[in-house]
Amino acid sequence: MQRLKKLAGVLAMVFVVSFLFSGCADASIAERRQDTSSTLYTGYVGTSFPTSFMPWLSRDGIAPTVASMIYNTLFSYDTDSGTYAPLTAKSWCYVDLEGQPLTQDQTFQTANDNEAVENYYSSRKEDYMAVRIELYDNVYWSDGEKLTVEDVYYSFDLATDYTLSNHAGALAWTADLKHESDGGKLVTQGMFTAKHPDLSGTYGILPGEEDTVMYLLVNKSFGAVTTLFNTILILPEHIWEPIVSSECQLNSKNPQGELLKRYENPVGSGAWILEKDETNTQVITLVQNPNYHLKAQDGSALYKVDKIKILLYLDSNTAIFALRKGYIDILDSAVSSNYLNLLSGEKDIFVSNAPGNGISCLVFNVNPSKPYDSGMKMLLQDIEVRKAIALAVHQEGLIANVLDGAGKTASAGLISVNDELLYEPQADILSGPVEERLTQANAILDERFQDKDESGYRLYNGERIHFQIVTAAANQDLVSYLQRQLQKIGIEVTLQAAGSTPETTYLYNSNFDMTVQPVILSMANADVMYKAHFVTTERSSNYGKIQDEELTDEINAMRKTLNQEARIARIHHLQVLTAQQYYKIPLYSSNVLSVARTDRFTGYVVSDGQTVFNNETLKNLVQVTGE
Repeated sequence: MQRLKKLAGVLAMVFVVSFLFSGCADASIAERRQDTSSTLYTGYVGTSFPTSFMPWLSRDGIAPTVASMIYNTLFSYDTDSGTYAPLTAKSWCYVDLEGQPLTQDQTFQTANDNEAVENYYSSRKEDYMAVRIELYDNVYWSDGEKLTVEDVYYSFDLATDYTLSNHAGALAWTADLKHESDGGKLVTQGMFTAKHPDLSGTYGILPGEEDTVMYLLVNKSFGAVTTLFNTILILPEHIWEPIVSSECQLNSKNPQGELLKRYENPVGSGAWILEKDETNTQVITLVQNPNYHLKAQDGSALYKVDKIKILLYLDSNTAIFALRKGYIDILDSAVSSNYLNLLSGEKDIFVSNAPGNGISCLVFNVNPSKPYDSGMKMLLQDIEVRKAIALAVHQEGLIANVLDGAGKTASAGLISVNDELLYEPQADILSGPVEERLTQANAILDERFQDKDESGYRLYNGERIHFQIVTAAANQDLVSYLQRQLQKIGIEVTLQAAGSTPETTYLYNSNFDMTVQPVILSMANADVMYKAHFVTTERSSNYGKIQDEELTDEINAMRKTLNQEARIARIHHLQVLTAQQYYKIPLYSSNVLSVARTDRFTGYVVSDGQTVFNNETLKNLVQVTGE
């Protein structure tokens, strides 16, 4: 109780100072209270808002959220069914090398027949499979131009062309597409549309299909379509093609002239349009696209609010206080578990406590590059040292003390126990009684580092064994509890502030001992993320640059396996292999806590891994009348 009183007092004090500092005037903070329209006032916690919304430029802060609302991908991934749900495209299927569908009833409109795909392509010498995509015929850009397959071709082609895109991530997104351009010149054609035909005539476009049908050639992997379908935001060719060149690249950190104008006035095909006149450094305003092609089942608008105003707050305390006082309806930011008891049960407050879909891991630098391949971090090359540290991590203690119970333990295989299709229990090798694990860990380290200092810390070459954990300052509590846990095996760790660009400053160049990293592995991303986390060593999620031949071979085999049951079996095996590396040590899977008010809207939806500000909420909100 004393803790809650103290927190409430801090909230009140910080609100007075920080809210004024955020630059919001009295008129704007009172706006929501006086508004009877269908406008959703949304709070966001961050240091600043983006000044433009080029979808491929920034992956930080609120930029990806806003970009995904203004622009669309081809499909979204439906985690419940394990399939791709229509978005810009309404259907897709694998076809054979004559262009005929490999679907359950030999049409282009039904589900793929995985057995037929496997039987057909496993016996072919070609190193690719062919995919047919059909777009909706009523999709329009926000400037009124019709969206066609030529926009998709342009977007994918640009993503393969680093000279024009200046975006390394886009190269990874299109890694499984058998297509490449360089400096605007076609190197390898792996996409076919009416304007970019297949000269062999195999993948022909029929009359009436010119705007909606295209074919892709992709690597022989069921996951080859994943990033093509639900990662690449489709761009309007008529907006970008006239100005993008090797001298004026799509992504620029210092856009000028016409490029800057197009950054600041995005033209998308998504459900929302940026209201430029009501957007500034403190507020982002989005209005519903009246011509959005997707509708609710009853034919009404898919989303139930007409306008969204996103307001910037510099810290969580200020944002929470603003919500409690009625200046905003909802937060698009996860909040600390410290607020859970404070807000639960409070009048007109809805608390979303959603299970997380990621696992926070302690990652070791196991293969440091020059000039950082020396000192204590070299001890982490010893798998037994890594194992000892992993055994000492007490997930239940971290969940209780760092998350206030708002989370769950995670397997060393890094796939959630809730994933009934993929979870492999044999990979859960770091559970069991903590005292037994500590005894085992100390036995391992006693063989290597017998000498200790007066505080009980182990010594290496006469110096205390000490590792720094590169992470955000907000993880100070986490590091503090890890310090206590690892002290029990004679290992000292401290926090090293990550700064604003940790990947560039520390992680990609091996300038770190350990770091904290979220890991999400699922059927939807297995092909891409297993490689990113455990194979690729240059500018990837494999921060510690692990290189293991057996693990790499199994990941490559999984990617190339066309039999779905065999593919799942390989993912089960991969969990065991990754667990045995003691490389990415699970700390916990934290719940996503967020809050909203119920005096203007109801119908908030709790979605796994998301704040309450999510697509399903926006589809289900009901405005409260009679205030």
